[in-house]
Amino acid sequence: MSIDDICSAYEESTDHFLDAVASVSDDHLDRRLPGGWSARQVIHHMADAEAQSYARLRRLVAEPAGSIIQAYDEGAWAENETLGYATLPVEHSFDVVRSVRRASLDILRRLSTSDLDHYGEHTESGHYTMNTWIEIYTDHARVHAAQLLEAASSPSD
Repeated sequence: MSIDDICSAYEESTDHFLDAVASVSDDHLDRRLPGGWSARQVIHHMADAEAQSYARLRRLVAEPAGSIIQAYDEGAWAENETLGYATLPVEHSFDVVRSVRRASLDILRRLSTSDLDHYGEHTESGHYTMNTWIEIYTDHARVHAAQLLEAASSPSD
């Protein structure tokens, strides 16, 4: 896959997520499937995940091969009351997702084909290449767009 193709796929997945968020009405943000996150929680998760992904991307680009790529406990973050996944308004998290994804795309556009094999060591997953990052975060936006749309369209309690 060329850098242009990678960037197009990443940008399309970003737009897909942003369009999904924009389509959810405020009165559906807290609907959820049994055992799942609400649309509100998904949006807050995406903001945190994208902030982490941005730091990982920058490490992969700038630091020596084999540098540490830090994991985080997304479940603990989602359950933490101070982080407010279940209660905070989504506007700022939406802005974070949009801004960070656009800033990441700026970096992706500057990559060369040889950059795609550059790697770090993820604290949970091990060997973690730029290609790995691209696959994960291109797919991540699509997966969570579907998740939030499904939650928002579930019957209310």
